[in-house]
Amino acid sequence: MLYIATPPHMHEHFAIEVLRANKFCYVEKPMATTVQACLNMQSVTEEMGGKLVIAHYRRALPMFLKVKELIEKKYIGDIKEVVIIMHKKASSKKEYLTNWRVDKAIAGGGFFYDLAPHQLDLVFYFFGEAISYQGKAKNTQGLYAVEDTVTGTMQLKKNIQFTGDWCFAKQDEMEKDAFISKAGNKECIHFEPPTHIQQPMIEKVVNYFLEKGENPCSAADAILSMQVMEAFVYGKKAY
Repeated sequence: MLYIATPPHMHEHFAIEVLRANKFCYVEKPMATTVQACLNMQSVTEEMGGKLVIAHYRRALPMFLKVKELIEKKYIGDIKEVVIIMHKKASSKKEYLTNWRVDKAIAGGGFFYDLAPHQLDLVFYFFGEAISYQGKAKNTQGLYAVEDTVTGTMQLKKNIQFTGDWCFAKQDEMEKDAFISKAGNKECIHFEPPTHIQQPMIEKVVNYFLEKGENPCSAADAILSMQVMEAFVYGKKAY
C-alpha cells in the first residue's frame, strides 16, 4: 500500500503509477485538481482491478457516524434543508506568497478545494447524490490569484435543499459537539476527537485492502464532491 499525501496536482500521476504497479493506493483529499483527473484515476483502478481509497476520513469519525445514525432514524424528523457556512479570517498577502494551497496549478480552487471536500463528502454520505447543482465563485480581496469566496446550491434526493457559503477572506476547527434542537429542547452530544484523526478511517482502509470490508470511500464517492466543487467554482458540469 502507498499513501499519497503530496499537493493535489500530483495525485493523478502518482496514483496511476501505483495502480499500474499493482499496489493498493490511499490518496489524500481532494482526490485531484479536476474531475477529469479523478475519472482517469477511477478508470485505471477499474482497468487494473486495483484498490483505491480517498482520504475522506470524517466518514469514519464517531461524531459523524452518530449524525448519520440520527438522520437515518429520523430523530428530528425528515430533513428539508442543509446549510454549510464557513468563514475564515484572511492572513496578510505576504503570508500567501509561499502557500501552495492558493496556487491554482498545484491545488486547484484554493482553500475551497482544500477544505470543502470533507464537508461536501459528508453531505453525500448522509443524504445521497445531488440531483442538480450550481454556484459561483469570485476573488474579493486580491490576496492571491484564485477565488476566495464560493457560494452554491444543490437539490438533493428526498426534496432536500442545500446551500453553501464559503469565504476565506474574512477559524475552521472541528466541532467536538453535535447539537440537536427538538420540540424546543436543545441537546448536546459531546465527542472527543481521536488522538490520531485518521485512525478510524485507516482501520477501515486496511480491512478493505485485506478483503475484510468494503471500500470506505471509493473514487466514485469522491468524484461526487469534485463534480460539485468544479461546478461551483468554474461552472463545469459536462462529465
